[in-house]
Amino acid sequence: MSDPRGVPLDVEAKLHQLERLVAEAKTVPLSASIMVNRAEVDGLVADIRDALPEELTQARWVVKERDEILERAEVDAARLIDDARAEQGHLVSQEDVVRAADREATRILGEAREHARQIRLEAEDYVDAKLANFEIVLTKTLSAVEKGRQKLRGRLDTDQLAEDELADLDEGY
Repeated sequence: MSDPRGVPLDVEAKLHQLERLVAEAKTVPLSASIMVNRAEVDGLVADIRDALPEELTQARWVVKERDEILERAEVDAARLIDDARAEQGHLVSQEDVVRAADREATRILGEAREHARQIRLEAEDYVDAKLANFEIVLTKTLSAVEKGRQKLRGRLDTDQLAEDELADLDEGY
């Protein structure tokens, strides 16, 4: 028969006896210790051990098996961690290759941008030179037009205008 906690009654009774023995024991003066009869305590402990149910022995085996399973699991976990670290090393080396390729791509892209900038600057210089020449021709043409208009207004001598126009046109071509 068992109490509500599942402990057999004879074990419960022996534990009460042990508690009573401790409670009624003489105290050692000036300390928290007590004096008990060793033979009585040893006898009660032996009786309690004998009265313990078989389930406790089985529970000890279960705990032992659990410990063995946990030990195997720890070994397996350590092996998995080692495998994972090896895989991580492999992935890191692949990542290094990717980083190197990325650096090379960045370098090539930088060179391409610099080359494009150089071409753009050269094109701008070429266009600027052509526009400057065109500006000179236009200025001379505008000057000739202005002189022609002034001639029409009678402000310049005809001979002078002809000489100036020929000289200006010869210089522009």
